[in-house]
Amino acid sequence: MNYKDLYSKKLKTAEEAVKVIQSGMWIDYGFCADHPVALDQALANRMEQESDLKNLNFRGGVSLWVPAVTQVTDAKERINWNSWHTTGGERKIVGAGYGYYDIMRYSELPRYYRENIKHIDVLMVQVTPMDKHGYFNMGVTSSHIAAAIEIADTVILEVNENMPVCMGGHETNIHINQVDIIVEGGNPPIGELKSGIATDVDKAVARYIVDEIPNGACLQLGIGGMPNAVGELIAESDLKDLGVHTEMYVDSFIDMSLAGKITGKCKAHNKGKQVFTFAAGTKKLYDYIDGNPEIMAAPVDYVNDIRIISELDNFMSINNAIEVDLYGQVVSETVGTRHISGSGGQQDFVLGAYLSKGGKSFICCSSTIQGKDGSLKSRLRPFVTPGGIVTCTRTNIHYLVTEYGIENLKGTSTWQRAEKIIGLAHPDFRDELIKEAEGLGIWCPHNKR
Repeated sequence: MNYKDLYSKKLKTAEEAVKVIQSGMWIDYGFCADHPVALDQALANRMEQESDLKNLNFRGGVSLWVPAVTQVTDAKERINWNSWHTTGGERKIVGAGYGYYDIMRYSELPRYYRENIKHIDVLMVQVTPMDKHGYFNMGVTSSHIAAAIEIADTVILEVNENMPVCMGGHETNIHINQVDIIVEGGNPPIGELKSGIATDVDKAVARYIVDEIPNGACLQLGIGGMPNAVGELIAESDLKDLGVHTEMYVDSFIDMSLAGKITGKCKAHNKGKQVFTFAAGTKKLYDYIDGNPEIMAAPVDYVNDIRIISELDNFMSINNAIEVDLYGQVVSETVGTRHISGSGGQQDFVLGAYLSKGGKSFICCSSTIQGKDGSLKSRLRPFVTPGGIVTCTRTNIHYLVTEYGIENLKGTSTWQRAEKIIGLAHPDFRDELIKEAEGLGIWCPHNKR
């Protein structure tokens, strides 16, 4: 049987495909931009028609739109949405009482599936059209999808002609023999994630970081205004021969690439390739990576492996924080007990970058945040807000950066660290933080004020 015939035999409508789902099942939606669209809507429609279809458990993460199944009648009583990393829409589901965070260290996620989760009833993800060899490309998300396929009873692919083809790595394709059902969706545009416009504070933080980056460095950037500002400054700088090895591929890398700053010629692994495990951005990004031989997708247990990261000289890891306490504990997931995002690969890159020859890990944040009442609140605090989750421990933090400066916290005692961190705080909060440090016993009488 040729692949076209096999394709025809497995082809169904979205409505037909979701009939395999029964109450009590676990359904995996993959990750980020490969979440299903037509299948999700078809299942939501079925749930509206069949009130006895319930107790459904979903897994996803970094959702770029609100899944239809989370908006059905009585969703709170009928489903659980479990996210590996929450976005704004998912936070609302968590707040509504039927969304939950799946705790993870991102580099371990494929192993979680293979060794701990072990079983999925149905996996549904978006992919590219099949090629002549019978393969569907996973597009912008490699991550843990290959591992999920291995443990799924039923694999349903939703073909989207707009999904970019991402080349070069391993575990980036699905053969038709691994697939149970194929659905041809409506070919919607790939979901976008905009970085936002960099503020003056973002730009100030970025300047401190860019000054620390040497020619030939290898970069990992997160999402948000600050990493975006770093990318903009690099694109305008005299830096050259930079490499990319990043968990998430974002628009900033396109700006640097088009400016000729990225060649990857100094990389010990995948020389000349920009490596990532999932991508999310604007159409500019998706157009750039589509069929581009310079771009390499790979599973997260490779991309985020600290052993691989550590072998890339001058590795620069740049990540955001929500708050940092005077001990150097980094909170990047919650505000108190309110869940915001997730741990992602921050720990992977913090550890890997520090082990790299010449490597540096930067945790960056604005010194303040505006409260709902309009008042300024310090992000640098005497101790973590009660209920807050520490993402990067005090032993692992390397450089801390705010708009007031940059400090290397490695090798410091508690009083030295408190002094450095307070020096990065907004001036209006420094005296208050000194008093708190005195009360905590981490401020020496001869410390500078």
